Order: sequence, then C-alpha cells, then structure tokens
Amino acid sequence: MRVVAAPDKFKGTVTAHDAARAIGHGCWEAGVDCTEVPLADGGDGMLEVLGGANKTSLVTGPLGDPITAAWRLHRDTAVIEMAQASGLVAAGGIEGNDPLDATTMGTGELIDQALDHGAKRIIVGLGGSATTDGGFGAIRAINAISRLKQVELLVACDVSTPFTRAAEAFGPQKGATPAQVKMLTGRLERLAQMFVQEFGFDVTTIEGGGAAGGLGGALAALGGRLMPGFELIADEVDLYDHLEVADLVITGEGCLDESSFDGKVVGGLTALAHEMGVPVAAIVGTAEPAVAADHAGRLRVVSLVDEYGEDLAMREPKQCITRATAALLADFA
Repeated sequence: MRVVAAPDKFKGTVTAHDAARAIGHGCWEAGVDCTEVPLADGGDGMLEVLGGANKTSLVTGPLGDPITAAWRLHRDTAVIEMAQASGLVAAGGIEGNDPLDATTMGTGELIDQALDHGAKRIIVGLGGSATTDGGFGAIRAINAISRLKQVELLVACDVSTPFTRAAEAFGPQKGATPAQVKMLTGRLERLAQMFVQEFGFDVTTIEGGGAAGGLGGALAALGGRLMPGFELIADEVDLYDHLEVADLVITGEGCLDESSFDGKVVGGLTALAHEMGVPVAAIVGTAEPAVAADHAGRLRVVSLVDEYGEDLAMREPKQCITRATAALLADFA
C-alpha cells in the first residue's frame, strides 16, 4: 500500500509540514510506504511548502513602518508570500489595521529585490492581506516594470472576486466600516481606469483581480498570470506524479466547512484524487457535519475533536493526527 500525505496547515496549531510528518509517522508505524507532500492554497504557509525562506529583506510594512519580510530565492525562482510584507497579522490584526491606508508597497519592494537578485521566475502568494489599495503601492515600489514583464510572474490566489468588488467582499474582514468600503470601492474604480490608461489592461475583466484587495489585478496588468493557488502549488511539488502511484491520499486542515471546497487544498485534492480514481481521506481538527455528509461519497472525514476530544486535539494535535492515520489505514487495508 502506498499513501500520499498531502495536508494543508491546521491554522494556529500545526504547519502543513508537521501535519504531513504526523501522517507519515502513522504510516511507517503500520509498515506502510508514505510520501509526504505538504500543500497550501497560495495563502500563508505557501512559502514553507515551497522550500521555506532563505532570505529576509527590510521593506515597508502594511502601515508604512519598516518590517522584516522573509522570502525565498532558489536557482532562478523567487517565492514571495505577500502576507510577509503586507499582511493583516503584520498590521496588528483587524483591530490594529488602517484599511484606508494599508499598502502593498512592501510586496512590490520584495518583487523588485527578486528582480535585482536575477530571478527569472517569481511566484507571489496573495493570501492574508491587510490591504485594499488595488496594488497601487506595489506598482509604485517596482522600479523596473519593463524588466518584470520579461520574467515569468505567477500569482497564486484562491478567490475569483473581481477587482472592483474587493472592498465589498473583503474590506470588513480587514477592519473597514461600511462608509470606508464605499470609499475603497470608489478608489478601486478609479485605479481600474488608471490601469487602462497606463498599461492598456482592463483589470475588471480578470477572474481573481480582487485578490489581496486588488493586488491580483495590478500584477495581472504587469504581465502576471493569475492561477488557482492549489493548482500552482500542486504543480510545483509534483503532486500529480505522486498521485499516479498512490493507493490512498490523506489530506487535512484545521476546519472542514463549505469554503474547504472553494479553491482550498482539501477540495482541490478531493476533486483531483476522484478524477484519478484514488481514494481520499481528510483528517481535520473539526468538521461541519452537514458538509462532511454532503461529500461523504468522495471523501472520508475524520474529526480530531470528535474522535479524541477538544482538549487533546488542541494540546497534542500531531499525536492525534498519527492516531487517526493508523485508524484510517486499518479501515482501508
């Protein structure tokens, strides 16, 4: 029996790497071969999944203060997680953020530094942003836009929101009041006109242009290719090749709900495994019963809280993941 362990992070408790390792431990204890392939959807955790940071840079933080942002450069490929430079956590969360002034300038500075270091390929993950500046800050910070258009710029996003709806869809999550959402929407509409005038690109027509408060649209205007984060990362880690020889896939995340099947790892992997005829199971922290029931025909779900109780699931999540793996292997044997 060959198992592929391909989980997302369990947000706030276990990284994707640690979750994959815990699944792998359960497999090896049972004498089952396991290939560990931790995954992400383009949000926080993408940098770790794609090899981890090997560089840090002092850049402009989301609220204008200097911030140290981690990123990766390996061979000719740079990996940038925009949340490192322009994220909501870096802004102090929803309470500390200033939704009108939050800027993507630091993300642009990271892209500029990647170009200076000779990157021929740049991957940017858009999850976890504090910003709704339409990517204006990032564009201002990129000194060599003509040079950027000569490299392969891949933009990982997990939403399909249009550019001018970014404030309406995500502004409240970043601390924006209804009045501020209206102001931000007006700003995005003006920026859309500016992109047409300066770059000859209509950001309102591209799916996912509203990702990271419009940064997705801005990077598309500069020649970037917006891609579903799960698909981009799956390709980077050769997931498809691993699934071709798998007898079982075990994925996972912190909370299984309806959003899990909208551009996220569990949903993307379930669809892919089903298409390839490979059974798939998900070990999750918690699961909405109705959602688990809706997908029961394609996905076996194990909730750590239901199986081991909330206290143990939160206190010893890796141990619980290993135990849940052993139980799954017994069922699939």
